[in-house]
Amino acid sequence: MPHRPAVPLSRRALLRAGGAAVAATALGGTGLKAPDAGALKPGLAGPEPITSTGDLVEVELVAKQRMQRILPEPAEPSPLITYADHFPGPIIRMRKGQRLRATLVNELDEHTSVHWHGIRLPNLEDGVPYLTQPPTRPGERHVYEFTPPDAGSFFFHPHCNTVELLGRGLAGVLIVEEPDAPKFDADLVCLVKDWQLDKTGRFGAFTTDRGASRAGTFGSVSTVNGAIEPVIEVPTNGDIRARLYNIDSTRVVDLRVEGAEAWIIAVDGNPLPPRPLDGWPMGPAMRIDVLFRAPAKAGQTLRLTNVYSAEPRPLATFRAVGPARPNKRFKPRALPASAIPEPDLKDAPIVPMAFSATAVAQSFAPDVLAGLPYADALCLSAKTFWAINQQSWPEGGHEHLPPPLVTLEKGRSYIFELANLTPHLHPIHIHGYTFRVLSSDGRKVVPHHADTVLLEPKERLRVAIKADNPGDWMFHCHIIEHQDTGMMGYIRVA
Repeated sequence: MPHRPAVPLSRRALLRAGGAAVAATALGGTGLKAPDAGALKPGLAGPEPITSTGDLVEVELVAKQRMQRILPEPAEPSPLITYADHFPGPIIRMRKGQRLRATLVNELDEHTSVHWHGIRLPNLEDGVPYLTQPPTRPGERHVYEFTPPDAGSFFFHPHCNTVELLGRGLAGVLIVEEPDAPKFDADLVCLVKDWQLDKTGRFGAFTTDRGASRAGTFGSVSTVNGAIEPVIEVPTNGDIRARLYNIDSTRVVDLRVEGAEAWIIAVDGNPLPPRPLDGWPMGPAMRIDVLFRAPAKAGQTLRLTNVYSAEPRPLATFRAVGPARPNKRFKPRALPASAIPEPDLKDAPIVPMAFSATAVAQSFAPDVLAGLPYADALCLSAKTFWAINQQSWPEGGHEHLPPPLVTLEKGRSYIFELANLTPHLHPIHIHGYTFRVLSSDGRKVVPHHADTVLLEPKERLRVAIKADNPGDWMFHCHIIEHQDTGMMGYIRVA
């Protein structure tokens, strides 16, 4: 396919993805069901996973447009962009210690890459065009190869034109299984995502200036694993591990399992001493692993709901099927501890990171963006509304990308003070690291490890890392429109 030329000021037009304007009536949560949603098989909640019993797991990720039905008839199937034949997919399951070799095959009409979200991997494998690798052009292939050092629930997605490509479904799941984890009766993958669809099944605008400069442009159709209120089968009286992902570009969710006692056992794939699932808001890109007991009788149901709204919003139903498992009294069980390097807080310098709106929204002329030597219109926005430490992406002249937000000394520990100077939520993500969430000036924080943390309005939150992974690492808000319009930079570890 020919490479699409970089035309900066037409980029927003591309984000319409062939769709008409979004219908005013939101479809998610209305009880509409796509006819192929059906009951997902027990223990899976998604397509068959990719697994391997050897030391090497190999997978081919073919990025291209595929038609898939999200809305029921008379709507048409929607033009998704995916890595596999069906969304969600692929689901890669591997054991800790196995090596992953993933080949990206680009069948899009634009360049792309794969960012492995949440993995402490070598910088060259991080998948950020221009910063860590050349972009993979249409018709090209790129091989990623690394051994994930941590078990957990991770995912992957592109890092240019993300607002459109992720909006159309370009994401996959990577699960690294613990060798000595407790045994569960089912291990579910539940991807929560909204879609920006009109009533005909066509995509609308993925971003607007109003949304980008505020809380984001919200989708109109809420799904789990690409289905509207699916029924997910679980083994009767079984202990269920549900890996709950928020892979939306904008929406914050706070999930509940109605009708069962549910416990959080991991955050962003990192083990957490079990705590009740009674309030853990998840911004885009955040994940929690939850443990609950399925109903004791076949046919009984539980509901997965989002309570981060005026009224609880049903997302999916868990239905008990098959003979009852012989489990006794339900008791939450902890996952084995991870081996994430612990920062030395005693001598750690404090690094201020202020997340703010720009003083004046900036617009960049086409010749300005085209003149940047290490980026193009797919990776940079024509407008900026946001900044980190008063620095927007891009800023600082018309000839070069911004300098690092900060340069850290390899091997030293640091405390980042994340200050939200805006009235909006910002899920802040660091590449290549898992940080330790320490404290907040506005709320009680459960200390935990994470790769993305939800920063509340006017909050100052402290997180810490041990800077042991050298390279240039992106640091940004994971509300994609905020990332696209300035709230992004990188830290250098050298």
